[in-house]
Amino acid sequence: MIILVTGLVGIDKKQYLADVCELARSRGKTILLCNVGDMIYAEAPDIAPGRILDISLQRLHSLRRSVFKDIIAKSQDYEHIIVNTHATFRWRHGLFPAFDFYQIRQLNPDLYICMIDSIEPLHVRLTAEHHIRHSLKDLMVWREEEMLATEMMQKGTSENTPCYCLARGTEQGTIETFYQLAFEPWRKKVYLSFPMTHVAGLPQTLAEIHRFRAAMKEQFICFDPGDLEEAYLPYYAEQAAKEGRKGIEMEVLGKQLCLEVQEIRQIHRDINSQIYARDFALIDQADRIISFIPALPDGRAAISSGVERELQHAHEAAKDVYVIWTAPSDPSVFVTQTATRVFKTADEAIDYFTQENSSAEKLLF
Repeated sequence: MIILVTGLVGIDKKQYLADVCELARSRGKTILLCNVGDMIYAEAPDIAPGRILDISLQRLHSLRRSVFKDIIAKSQDYEHIIVNTHATFRWRHGLFPAFDFYQIRQLNPDLYICMIDSIEPLHVRLTAEHHIRHSLKDLMVWREEEMLATEMMQKGTSENTPCYCLARGTEQGTIETFYQLAFEPWRKKVYLSFPMTHVAGLPQTLAEIHRFRAAMKEQFICFDPGDLEEAYLPYYAEQAAKEGRKGIEMEVLGKQLCLEVQEIRQIHRDINSQIYARDFALIDQADRIISFIPALPDGRAAISSGVERELQHAHEAAKDVYVIWTAPSDPSVFVTQTATRVFKTADEAIDYFTQENSSAEKLLF
C-alpha cells in the first residue's frame, strides 16, 4: 500500500502521520513514513531550516526529484509506505507545483489523501512555527489550492485511484479514519449530516449531536463536517460586533487566540462557499449519508437548508440516505421522498446499523 498525502504547511502532517504509523504498528502493520521536506533538507545540509523555498526553483525541483527517486526505490522494498508531501508551493516565486507527473506515475500510489484543517489551528501553528506572513484570507485560498492541485495530480496520473479529502480534526482527530481508509476498505464510508450554526448556543442539542457522531464513528469510516469547524466564526463575530467588541477570543491548541471581527467578515463568503463545495465533495466520496435532525427545545425539528440540500445531493448521486428525525412532528415529503429509511431515535438507528454491520462481517469473514 503506497499512500501519498498532501496538505498545506501548518497542518503538522508529520506528527499526525507518525501517529498513524504507530496505530498501524500496534495492529501488526509496519509503515515506512517518508517526509519529503525532511529528506530534501538532508539532501542539502547547506540550506538553513525553514529556508527551502528561498532557493532557486531549478535547485528546488532538482532536490525534489532526487528525493522522489529515492522514495520510488524504497517503495519496492516495503509493503506499506506513506509519502508526506505537498501538491503546491506558494512563496516569493508565486504559486507553483510541488510534484512531477512522471515521478508520481512511477511511484504509482494506491491511495491519495489531501489533509485539511480549520483556519484557527492553521493560523496558530503558522504563527508559532513558521516565518510566513499570512491573513485568514490567505489560509482559505491556500487550502483550496492544495485540494485542487491534489485532485489534478490524481486525475493526471491514475484517475481510478481513490482520492479523499480528510480533515485533521482535534486531538487524536481522524487518525483512526485515516487507518480505516488505508487498511479497512470493506467498511462503509459515511458522510455525517447534522445542523451546526442552527444549534449554536444549545448545549443539550449539541451534546446529542456529539453522541450521534461518536456512535457512527464506531461503525463506519466517517467524513464529518464537524472535524473542520469554521461555520460558527461569522456567527460569533456578529455577536461580538453587537456587543461592541472588535474581536472574538478562543482557546486553540492550548493557546489563547483573538481573531478580529473585521477579518472574519472579510472571509465570510469564502467560508460559506467552501463549506458548500467541500461538503458536497465529501458526500461524493462516501457510500451513504446519515443525517441526524434533533428536536429543538420548543419541539421543532432543527433542520437547516444546508441539511436539506445535502440530503437532496446524496439522493441525486444515488447514495443511500438515512435520516434520524427525533422531533414530534413528521418530516416533510422533501425528507421522506429522498430517504432510504427514517429513524425516530438515534438508538433505533444505532441498533439497525449494528445489526447490518454484524451481518456484513459474517459474510465477509
